[in-house]
Amino acid sequence: MKNVLFVCDGNSARSIMAEAILNREGRGRFQAYSGGSQPVGTVNPLVLEYLRSQGLSPEGARSKDWHEFAGEDAPPLDFVFLLCDEAAREKLPAFAGKPMTAHWGVEDPAPYWDQPEKARHLVREAFHALHRRISLFTNLPLEKLDKLALQQRLEAIGETA
Repeated sequence: MKNVLFVCDGNSARSIMAEAILNREGRGRFQAYSGGSQPVGTVNPLVLEYLRSQGLSPEGARSKDWHEFAGEDAPPLDFVFLLCDEAAREKLPAFAGKPMTAHWGVEDPAPYWDQPEKARHLVREAFHALHRRISLFTNLPLEKLDKLALQQRLEAIGETA
């Protein structure tokens, strides 16, 4: 079982969706988590609504600090995917497990919560972009790739539209 952390600054939308997607698509092979460098403390209701519409249970979803994954009790991480430019520019905590990292930037719907239609559109777009990337990730032959080849593949996935 590989442990994967998805990070964005607020941990209210993109990383929450990625966690839910990977926990379904990678069941039995991957355990996904999410965290934020500056968590807002709540998951956006539009994200919860969209996850339900896609047959994903948002039960247990919560906005949390990425430092929860750096403590002694934290699960050792194999991969960390940074979903926003802000988090990608920050110094990462010393995560247990010395994970491989890659930047998989996705547009943030958070600035548009006061514009529900635009926000819904961006939530849909982010969900589908993350789903494509996670599908590519879960289909990688992890056991057959050396560390350099795997890092290159992870970075290439981040460039996928």
